[in-house]
Amino acid sequence: MKRTLIAAILLGSLAFGQGTKIPTYKELKYPPMGQVKIPEPVQATLSNGMRVFLLENHELPLISGSVMVRTGNLFDPADKKGLSSIMAEVMRSGGTKAKSGDQLDVELENIAASVESGMDETSASVSFSALKESTDTALAIFKEVLTNPEFRQDKIDLSITQARSGIARRNDEPDGIADRELQRILYGPNTPYGWQVEYTDLANIHREDLQAFYRRYYFPKNMMLEVYGDFNAAEMKDKLEKLFADWKVEQPAVPAFPKVTAPAAPGVYLAEKPDVTQTFFSIGELGGVRSDPDYASLEVAANILGEGFTSRLVKEVRTKLGYAYNIAAVWSAQWDHPGTFRIVGSTKSMTTIETIQAIQTELQKIRMEPVTDKELQDAKDAALNGFVFNFASPAQTLSRAVRYEYYGYPKDFVFTYQKALGAVTKADVLRVAQARFKPENLAIVTVGNPKDFGKQLSTVGKVMPIDLTIPEPKQEIAAGDAASQDRGKALLARAAQAMGGTDKLAAVKDWTRSLSMVMEPSAGGITVKETTRIIGADQFRQDQELPFGKMAVYSDGKTGWLATPQGTMAMPAEILKQARGETFRGLASVLLSSRDTSRTVNAVGQNTVQVSTTDGLSVKIDFDAATGLPASESYQEAGQNGAPSEVMETFSDWRDSGGIKVPFKVVLQQDGKKAGEATVATFQFNTGLKTEDLAKKP
Repeated sequence: MKRTLIAAILLGSLAFGQGTKIPTYKELKYPPMGQVKIPEPVQATLSNGMRVFLLENHELPLISGSVMVRTGNLFDPADKKGLSSIMAEVMRSGGTKAKSGDQLDVELENIAASVESGMDETSASVSFSALKESTDTALAIFKEVLTNPEFRQDKIDLSITQARSGIARRNDEPDGIADRELQRILYGPNTPYGWQVEYTDLANIHREDLQAFYRRYYFPKNMMLEVYGDFNAAEMKDKLEKLFADWKVEQPAVPAFPKVTAPAAPGVYLAEKPDVTQTFFSIGELGGVRSDPDYASLEVAANILGEGFTSRLVKEVRTKLGYAYNIAAVWSAQWDHPGTFRIVGSTKSMTTIETIQAIQTELQKIRMEPVTDKELQDAKDAALNGFVFNFASPAQTLSRAVRYEYYGYPKDFVFTYQKALGAVTKADVLRVAQARFKPENLAIVTVGNPKDFGKQLSTVGKVMPIDLTIPEPKQEIAAGDAASQDRGKALLARAAQAMGGTDKLAAVKDWTRSLSMVMEPSAGGITVKETTRIIGADQFRQDQELPFGKMAVYSDGKTGWLATPQGTMAMPAEILKQARGETFRGLASVLLSSRDTSRTVNAVGQNTVQVSTTDGLSVKIDFDAATGLPASESYQEAGQNGAPSEVMETFSDWRDSGGIKVPFKVVLQQDGKKAGEATVATFQFNTGLKTEDLAKKP
């Protein structure tokens, strides 16, 4: 029976195909889009000055809300970039004065609700969502996060560690490099619009900075609260009035956001990245704001140039010439400051120059002659048909209305924009392209391997290199005077005497240590067998046995090699630095630093000494007050992801080895958390090690 039914359907379909012409997509006709109606939210101002926007929707038993705070990362201090983002993250993760962030997570999960916080360039937010039946509980938590954040130190440390990891990985994605560097060039690298967070910024950020930033910007009169969902507006207003009645904090009015003042920076820029097999590019100049009378015309012009498969850049540069893997153009206007006009994409390395030249040709064409009727109509239709997505949901409509209010745009802006789109003419496109697409102002940023370019990049202009080096964090070196230096030297001398005497340590020519390190689950949970051999102050060899194979490193202090199960290679710079650090921090050596004129010794506490070298190495040594022996060493080192990590080695179980006391237990901590524990099997001095023994490859 089923076969008979299926056969009948198939035969009917064939008959339809034989006797009826099926229209192509080009022949399909669509009715004009109807007038979009925007629901009007109820507006009110609470007694504490907070403005609220309420929009009822009873389709589902859900309620959500978000407060928009007039602040942003543009207000970050120049020496503490990233402060506002860390503040916003820890505002939620750090919990409230009554409950930790983890406790809030459990409570919210139990009622299927959420409370989140975030930071943008020119605004911040704290939001909530919940089932109608859990509204009061969710609102209470939302209020506490907004008004009483605790900024617990462990969550600050975690956020900063994650930010360091982001810095370490920021050059991993070449397309991201191109966009990032173009923005820095267009806005100026030393302005809030163009600067980027560095390790030194994060090192300057402390809990009191987060608290101060919060106090300055998070007060009722500086925010707008929108609430949407299944409620009665009058009842919700009364509920919010009672909820925030005791929050009457006031601050001076927030200043205007900084102006964009960077001059045009045209030219050809190269970020050399030898490990990529294609070239990523971002070409652009400063654009405008959404309130620009020509905003609609500029969007249509940019769409004709490079939006979608029918755009000129895609048809010519990608499809016809076959250069670009992907390419697009966009007029990206901002709300209250100039945005950008950008042409972005990637191409084969060998056709880098041809791709740039083809883009320049298409850019000149759209400035020299009118676009076709079809190009204009297609671009307008696409923009107008996409217009409806501005109102995909009532919640989105409410957020849009609040954002217009926040940036001072008229309520009917979106409809004015819709009418402007429909009125764009070919003459408008030509006019704005000539006036605003300025080839002489374009910055051309390329990321790739110039050795693979078919032609010299200088063919399209003078090339300016972009330095992708990530500045290493500056280790804090305590300022000392003669007295603190003398105290430091005395502490070192006492420790040397406790370990066996200065003469004994000075007589050490080489040493060998074998140990077993059990890593914590959070650090991999593996067991590592390790043998370290050092000759003098430079020769370093370390062999490790890991579950997945053996590894070995060797360094003479300047160069070296690294051997893994995959083969042997030249020692990477970060590994070389770690090797130099291990040699420098060896107790037999570091306790004699007073004898080395290239080292600075300074007491930074009653029983703490900082030793630093002229080439950037530094360690803090804490001494046991009773015995004088070293209790721990603290230093900074690159972690697994390349980000700097605060490391502490704590020593115990001191034993005699050839007349010198050494620790047979070492506990390793990274960024305040235990990472592993080492048990030393053997520790030997002056066994007659030779350089050729250490340098021998596996």
